[in-house]
Amino acid sequence: MLQPLKVALVAGEASGDILGAGLMQAIRNHCPQVEFIGVGGPLMEAQGLQSYFPMERLAIMGLVEVLGRLPELLSRRKRLVATLKQQQPDVFIGIDAPDFNLTIELQLREAGIKTVHYVSPSVWAWRQKRVLKIRQGCDLMLTLLPFEAQFYQDNQVPVLFVGHPLADSVAMHNDPLPAREQLGLPADAQVVALLPGSRGGEVAKLGALFVDTARYLLAEKPQLRFIIPAANQARREQLAAILAEAPNLPIEILDGQSQTALQACDAVLIASGTATLEAMLFKKPMVVAYKLAPLSHWLLKKMVKSPYISLPNLLAAEMLVPEFIQDAATPEVLGEAVLTQLRDGSKQTQRFAELHQSLRCDASQRAAQGVLQLLGRM
Repeated sequence: MLQPLKVALVAGEASGDILGAGLMQAIRNHCPQVEFIGVGGPLMEAQGLQSYFPMERLAIMGLVEVLGRLPELLSRRKRLVATLKQQQPDVFIGIDAPDFNLTIELQLREAGIKTVHYVSPSVWAWRQKRVLKIRQGCDLMLTLLPFEAQFYQDNQVPVLFVGHPLADSVAMHNDPLPAREQLGLPADAQVVALLPGSRGGEVAKLGALFVDTARYLLAEKPQLRFIIPAANQARREQLAAILAEAPNLPIEILDGQSQTALQACDAVLIASGTATLEAMLFKKPMVVAYKLAPLSHWLLKKMVKSPYISLPNLLAAEMLVPEFIQDAATPEVLGEAVLTQLRDGSKQTQRFAELHQSLRCDASQRAAQGVLQLLGRM
């Protein structure tokens, strides 16, 4: 009879919490006797994870911003490695958060613990020498995107392309009317969703910009309606404070419900990140914007080799979605780009359907199978 499994996982933000929860459920479907330990959010905790500290302590945006939290992060990682060496899990799975997790993987693998990294860091775009550390510290890389797997194969890293769980969970076709009814939006209104990010730093840099863009759009199309999902109560309060400086705009803050907002809307103004993939899966024309601290942006410009920042463009290998970074992101420029998509976003949406299909691979199941095969438990 097989011994119960002990699986350690560490996720650093909301998107990792979603991936981790799906993976945990799939592992349990194969191995009901399993214990989960590590760090994760509410979804992973609902799947039975014993989280050693709040996942939010790992969610930091930008290169410069991390410096103020570096002593805490290093201390937490050191204690976590010591705890995991003591606990001796069968496998450690680092979910995204590469700057935190790759070092853990290296140290645990040296201690004889199997290691998996779930969600490739952007080594194909910048800091490509990290692949050497990954090869040394990682028994298996699980990638969500097909072009990533090829990069690891070329660099002799064991890899499995699993597809993207979001592509599995979002239907190929979505009727906006039920979502509009749920949100109390008129069936015949033109609706723009504003998604300035789930982190406090992102909302601080993009929230007011997106609200100013809504004001610009209203001057051109006074009947527009706007919805802006808040990832949590802290983001809701942050957004409410921004909207208080711009009264009487038809912008409704939603409690979560980002996917409902995407289903209901006609176009999206969105921060670069995982949410752009969600918007793509809902086949919504979008405009992408992003801002960083000036020094972080300067450093990234020197290091990034990829021509695109948004996932739809990386998947399409073309500038399918307009992208505006730093000073290029102004209310006027963003507003005109959104108006263009409201007039005709069919080029984006047709390509989005093809890309969606390519990512539907039952990702959580494939990822779980990869982990269990590594452990000889399939």
